[in-house]
Amino acid sequence: MTTKSHTLADTRTLLRRNLRHTIRYPSMTLGSVFGPVIMLLLFVGVLGKTLGKGLASGAHSGGYIGYIAPGIIITAVASGSMATAVAVCVDMTEGIVDRFRTMPISRVAILAAHVLNSVVTTVVSTGAVIVAAVLLGFRPHASALEWVAAGGLLLILSIALTWMAVAMGLVSPTPEAASNAPMLIVFLPFVGSAFAPASSMPVGVRQFAEYQPFTPAIETVRGLLTGAPIGHNAVICLVWCAVIAAGGYAWAVASFRKPQAH
Repeated sequence: MTTKSHTLADTRTLLRRNLRHTIRYPSMTLGSVFGPVIMLLLFVGVLGKTLGKGLASGAHSGGYIGYIAPGIIITAVASGSMATAVAVCVDMTEGIVDRFRTMPISRVAILAAHVLNSVVTTVVSTGAVIVAAVLLGFRPHASALEWVAAGGLLLILSIALTWMAVAMGLVSPTPEAASNAPMLIVFLPFVGSAFAPASSMPVGVRQFAEYQPFTPAIETVRGLLTGAPIGHNAVICLVWCAVIAAGGYAWAVASFRKPQAH
């Protein structure tokens, strides 16, 4: 068996293990899946009428649900990173990784299995948000190609954020600290164009919102699903994803080589 096939086989085995853990201990996963759905219900059902009036007339079709649904979808992708950081930290602190190190298991496979498990959970979470949004009145009119493009972008963003979350889980001393570490990732969409246009924000906040990583992702998904202008946001989003993924992967691999950190 070649090194590549050995790594793939180990990744499949460890992915099955992580999926079983996710099913048997679903508390964190349920929070990642249903948290964005509850947020959608809150912003649309409770605050939507007031917030919707703040959108410029004619600037967006489909009402506030049409504007906010893509932002909540991106928030669901970001929320998936929290459970991953905790799962990685638990593995590190409970000694199972030290046990893996004594076995002929690919080191990369241990981390890659966590990333793939997070991507599966994020797909479920994103699907739940889309279904809830449609039930609340969201009417995307994207073509099949645009749906594929939106799904591909969400997948790339999920992988990039998850590698960063894996690194945070590796350097966190306790699961409690690991659950707090990705909070900046989860809340960044709030300081972007997820819930209100960046142009409506104060000058300093607007400049941050326009250049932070989540705004181009939100605008790209919004444009693909609703026909809003995308501009250069898709390219900017992919560049951000490449930077985050490369940085997260390098940080995670470097941290994983230091077992004395826990």
